[in-house]
Amino acid sequence: MRLPLAILVIALLAGCGGSRPAASHGGSDHRPPETGAFAQPLTSPHLAPGSNPSALPGDILIADRSNSRLLVVDPRGRIVWQFGNARTLPLPDDAFFSPNGRKIVVTEEDVDAISVVDIAGRRVVWRYGTLNSPGGTRNHLAHPDDAMMVPGGAIVAADIENCRLIELEPPTHRLAYALGSPTRGCVHAPPQAWDSPNGAFPLRNGGYLVTEINGAWVDALSPSGRILWSTHTPGIYYPSDTNEVRPGLYLTVGWQSPGIVEEFDRSGRLVWRYEPRPGDPPLDHPSLAEPLPNGDVLVTDDQNDRVIVIDPRTNRVVWQYGHTGAPGTNPGYLSRPDGVDLAPPRSLLAGRRAKMPLG
Repeated sequence: MRLPLAILVIALLAGCGGSRPAASHGGSDHRPPETGAFAQPLTSPHLAPGSNPSALPGDILIADRSNSRLLVVDPRGRIVWQFGNARTLPLPDDAFFSPNGRKIVVTEEDVDAISVVDIAGRRVVWRYGTLNSPGGTRNHLAHPDDAMMVPGGAIVAADIENCRLIELEPPTHRLAYALGSPTRGCVHAPPQAWDSPNGAFPLRNGGYLVTEINGAWVDALSPSGRILWSTHTPGIYYPSDTNEVRPGLYLTVGWQSPGIVEEFDRSGRLVWRYEPRPGDPPLDHPSLAEPLPNGDVLVTDDQNDRVIVIDPRTNRVVWQYGHTGAPGTNPGYLSRPDGVDLAPPRSLLAGRRAKMPLG
């Protein structure tokens, strides 16, 4: 049974609140200068020099794409959980926790599949899509991106080359609903058609944001499916994974080199853009930026082989996991990381019962 758009959107909003906390930053809303125990950066053998663990509110999940693995890393850079190899989880592109924190939904864009990983069992329990066989028929996808599980177990994703947003319905996760279709083609005519959509992220007050690669569009839809506004990302020709910082302020990245991280308003006016400080490397094809509760921004700097935290008040990188431009598999190394998410309580990663925070 196909779900109405309003139900799909409300589910998106409700399901993403736990693993992607809202933040408030920009201008005078940034955190004050650090004081107390963490006033000076703390050292760790697995973090870049100068990294400050207090920049993160907790552990983070990293989709370490070219190493075909998922890692959960604590603020001091220690690996507390990992899963995957080229056989079990080829090329994980994005990864998000389920609403109850017990599973991880993984998008394997380059092999045209979406997988669900059971955290306690460290195994893939479900997969949609035929590996390395792109298409638009049953059990086929074409470069899916940013799959997320919503309450009730449905999975919502952008299916880039099929020019559509999809819902996979539990328990069999059949294709239950789609906005757009491969037969209509990739054109900017939302909500009936999308020009290569690469993400659908929830808005705080209902509805969601869709990022369209071609034309550098960002579209805001109401819960009823009405277009609230559309705008171009300022200065970005390949936008990726736009999401909301707070009502009226939005965060996106440019998957390009040099890469861009920026905030803008619904008219497309630039509010903030990351400018590397003298001596800091430029970004190289970042794919996702997420706001953190303290006002910082968590970024995957894919082709620099690192995940970083930026303080927008100072444009300083205040935390880094991964060696810049040096891929590897040892602790402290990554290879083209593509996705991040804030982790649930550590007890869930160990498979024990605990309550998932929802705010």
